[in-house]
Amino acid sequence: MPLGVAGLFQDNQVGFQQGGAPMSLWMAESLRRGVPIPTRDWRMRLRDWAEDVELVPDLGQRIGSRTWFRGLATCFGLCASALYLSPGFQPVPGAPGPTLSDAQYDEVRSQMITPLALGGDSGHRMGSTDAVQPLRETPERPQIELSAQVGSSDTLARALSRAGVSSADVAAVVGMAGADIAGGVKPGTRLNIVLGRRASRDRPRPLDKLAFRARLDLDMTFERLGGVLSVQRVPIRVDNTPLRIQGVVGDSIYRSARAAGAPPKAVQAFLRVIAKQVDLGSIAAGDRYDIVTEYRQAETGDVEVGELLYAGLKRARGKDIDMVKWTSNGRTEWYEASGVGERRGVLSAPVAGRMSSGYGQRRHPILGYTRMHAGVDFAARYGSPIYAVTDGVVSFAGRHGGHGNYVRIQHGGGLATGYAHMSRIAAASGQRVRRGQVIGYVGSTGLSTGPHLHYELYRNGKTVNPLSVKFTTTAQLAGRELTEFRAKLAAYKGLAVGAHQRFAQGAEQDPAQAAAPVGRGR
Repeated sequence: MPLGVAGLFQDNQVGFQQGGAPMSLWMAESLRRGVPIPTRDWRMRLRDWAEDVELVPDLGQRIGSRTWFRGLATCFGLCASALYLSPGFQPVPGAPGPTLSDAQYDEVRSQMITPLALGGDSGHRMGSTDAVQPLRETPERPQIELSAQVGSSDTLARALSRAGVSSADVAAVVGMAGADIAGGVKPGTRLNIVLGRRASRDRPRPLDKLAFRARLDLDMTFERLGGVLSVQRVPIRVDNTPLRIQGVVGDSIYRSARAAGAPPKAVQAFLRVIAKQVDLGSIAAGDRYDIVTEYRQAETGDVEVGELLYAGLKRARGKDIDMVKWTSNGRTEWYEASGVGERRGVLSAPVAGRMSSGYGQRRHPILGYTRMHAGVDFAARYGSPIYAVTDGVVSFAGRHGGHGNYVRIQHGGGLATGYAHMSRIAAASGQRVRRGQVIGYVGSTGLSTGPHLHYELYRNGKTVNPLSVKFTTTAQLAGRELTEFRAKLAAYKGLAVGAHQRFAQGAEQDPAQAAAPVGRGR
């Protein structure tokens, strides 16, 4: 290497260490003489220069300085370069696809899925060929088979109408069913429907066949023969033997009874009956429960659980409980094993609402002075029904001064109740009413600031606090009725424990006998 060149490289190393201006002179001299410049030194010098100059500063800092304006110029320059060098927004032209032949088009259609609304004419077996000719009119299906279900709070007529059965056929089915569905079809009942061919497109399809379970003991089939609907009733054998369940109370009487196989409906009714006799919290582990409930089992395996018939509880400590549901003088009540029944009137809630004002002295909201509030107020919605708290005779029904529309009922024994501020009265003077019967509706008549019920209780003509008194009416069975009652109690206690398996054992039962209710008392 010539001495001059070696000297230049020596100067280059010194200049690189110093980082001064002579480096630029050396580069210019090297380029003039044709001496190659090391690439690594070139890039490092350019990087060092860019860091010193700070071409891309943070535009969020030192706003307005020379460095900031230099960074702004760099940003605009880069954006302008990107827009200038962009290929544009016009679509890029491409070569068109080849035209399909008829055979290729048929093959492509055979692999497509076209909507049914457009004919659904795709697939290997339906691809259009020369052998296929379009029809002038698409033929109808000769029959449509469908399944519907009766919903809750629904009727057979509405379920059939939703399924597409014409109103004329619905009326015919309901008329032919008659007394067989007088109590209504059970929610969840499955309806198997077959609709036939229409006479014309502007008329509904006729009902060709309908099959459903009308009751637990009856299947019904409607079929169109010779253009006329006919019905066929198929009785189903049903065993009405009540279900008896016994067990020992564990941590919870409810869980123990459910684990023993008692239906939830029966357990809930059992607890309501027992709670009127003893505190449920006093029932301890080791006590034995005895439940008898209506239980209907069909030969098809379907079952229906009815009302609770007997509730028994044998306690390790305390009095045993034997309660039987019995009907006397048209009223069904629970009676003890001795034949003593009890009916309670709930005086604290003659209307569904909350108590808004109690009994005693208070400032009248309209009159503006303190006086005796001789009753209890219940806040309720306008038009809510008002119930008689127990049996009695209406002694007054009409307008009564500040009470507005007012009803007063005499209950015997010097007790009476009053109901004020009604919007409408639903009882007449001299009328005999029963506990729970609607006697009027909540309103705001008389001296009232809003819809509510003012409820009063009278003892020998004087008002008393309604919350301090509860009516208790005791009924006592006697004579022949008491004998029948005890026979029914003995029959319940003589039942075998567990579900009856008569059909599983192959025994026969007359359908007419199966349809008769068993175990409901008199």
